[in-house]
Amino acid sequence: MSSQNLIDKYIDSLWLEKGLSQNTLDSYQRDLKALTKWLDESNRSLQSVRREDLLKYLADRMGSGIKARSTARALSCLRSFYRYLLREKVIKVDPTLRIDNPKLGRPLPDSLTESDVERLLAAPDLTTPIGIRDRAMLEVLYACGLRVTELVSLRLTDMNLRQGVLRVMGKGSKERLVPLGEEAISWLQQFIQDSRDELLKKNLSEDVVFPSNQGKMMTRQTFWHRIKIHAQDAGIKKKLSPHTLRHAFATHLVNHGADLRVVQLLLGHSDLSTTQIYTHIAQQRMKELHAEHHPRG
Repeated sequence: MSSQNLIDKYIDSLWLEKGLSQNTLDSYQRDLKALTKWLDESNRSLQSVRREDLLKYLADRMGSGIKARSTARALSCLRSFYRYLLREKVIKVDPTLRIDNPKLGRPLPDSLTESDVERLLAAPDLTTPIGIRDRAMLEVLYACGLRVTELVSLRLTDMNLRQGVLRVMGKGSKERLVPLGEEAISWLQQFIQDSRDELLKKNLSEDVVFPSNQGKMMTRQTFWHRIKIHAQDAGIKKKLSPHTLRHAFATHLVNHGADLRVVQLLLGHSDLSTTQIYTHIAQQRMKELHAEHHPRG
């Protein structure tokens, strides 16, 4: 069986058994294709690879300047892939056994201060339907800590504005309920009543909450482009990522005393350890405040 056929069967099994998102499946596919390309240079195949080959491959990745975190993610993909081949009896020995993860630091996610967020939220031009849509999207993103993919794929049936909650389908098809704040509800109501139909044009049967100016579901890349425009208009020079407002949501909750398990539920993290990084952010913020305001700081 060719390497590409093995990859296709593995990706299909991930979709069927784990319900992973298309973005995650694409990432796994890229990692496996990168290994296949590297192996082709020495006339080896995915099913004939040895532990020594994988160690050299990972070393080559690190040597080319690829970050340890990216290499660790690729190794996680390879472990899963070779466990699948072992289960399917395509191979007899798992070549990823006894390969250690590269050592990782614990970088804190980029975040925004509360004043940064206020400036970003105020940046869209409210004289246009697109501006009102963007303001509503930013308010919901910050109020709920959604992933960008979760935001752009929201449907009208996922919202209950009377009760003030959203039903969100997260990673692995895990559903969670997230409360909306009064500000986000207000902007949602204004957008839906005054501007949404204008963006839908003739596509009035579309039930996505935030349509693009073509009247269809917006891509996450398009919304990320919109965030960068608004950040520039707001004079925010910090490095941003698609998760910046999600990180700000969690950081600000923890800074104001929110219980970590509540934040975990709101973010849709399956493991509390993923959420615990925000305690480090809160501690860092406390140190900064102490240094700034304490007479002996």
